[in-house]
Amino acid sequence: MANGILIVNKPQDWTSMDICAKLRGVFHEKRVGHAGTLDPMATGVLPVFIGRATRAVQFAESGEKEYQAILQLGLTTNTQDIWGETLEKQPVPADAGERIQALLPQFTGEIQQVPPMYSAVKINGKKLYELARKGVEVERKPRTVTIRTLTATSGGRVKSSDPAEPWPETPNIFFLTIRCSKGTYIRTLCHDIGQALGCGGCMAGLRRTEACGFPLSGAYTLEEILSHPDPACFLLPVDNLFSERPSLHLKAPAEKKVRNGVALSAPKLKEGEYRLYGEDGTFLALSRCKNGTLTTVKSFYEV
Repeated sequence: MANGILIVNKPQDWTSMDICAKLRGVFHEKRVGHAGTLDPMATGVLPVFIGRATRAVQFAESGEKEYQAILQLGLTTNTQDIWGETLEKQPVPADAGERIQALLPQFTGEIQQVPPMYSAVKINGKKLYELARKGVEVERKPRTVTIRTLTATSGGRVKSSDPAEPWPETPNIFFLTIRCSKGTYIRTLCHDIGQALGCGGCMAGLRRTEACGFPLSGAYTLEEILSHPDPACFLLPVDNLFSERPSLHLKAPAEKKVRNGVALSAPKLKEGEYRLYGEDGTFLALSRCKNGTLTTVKSFYEV
């Protein structure tokens, strides 16, 4: 039975759920989920959790992500990307490159974003994109997101570890590299930069280069996965997701207690989260120590 994390290099025109559906058939496993949705036009890192590893999805979704995006200036659309309906075209200032560099600090750190109408955010039980397709626009409250780093370059080609997807040189194009928190809309970032410049802008391409600490260099294409006689060889152990937490290896009596859901007394242990392993090296659980007691947060052993 397959259990583990598969880092997929998602191709364009596939939804994240399309990938999960395909992999359910590949691994003959109903329990398949992903961490961090990528829109169909986007490519790059999509961590997929298979089998018992799906118990870890909730811990993966909140992690930081890194993207490479194409910003197309002079064009505003209803979806904030080039696949939408054109709303306005404006000339791009000759000094746009210099002005973007001056604007970057304004879009770095904690910023406010208004979710786009073409998004899965729900208001009064309705998904925004469902309303948008009916021509309905509703008021959205700004949300706080964090942009850790943001850089912009013009001309040339964006550097990527995926040479199969080169991005061409195009007038009024800027390449953005963004490291950001969960919930950040890169489309909206491109739109807002264009608005701040006064000429409009939208996203013309998006590639996720890192998610949950997994880089694009470690991702596999669908072709590689589907053509391999044993695709399970691509699976990473689920404890890789928690590699930054310290580990604890338990003796048999303590292991038995953990497997039975019993908290452990650990008066000398520093407070925080730990990876717990059994005597044979089996990853048992993610646990938290507080007030001298080690309690299971989520178990991962076979019942």
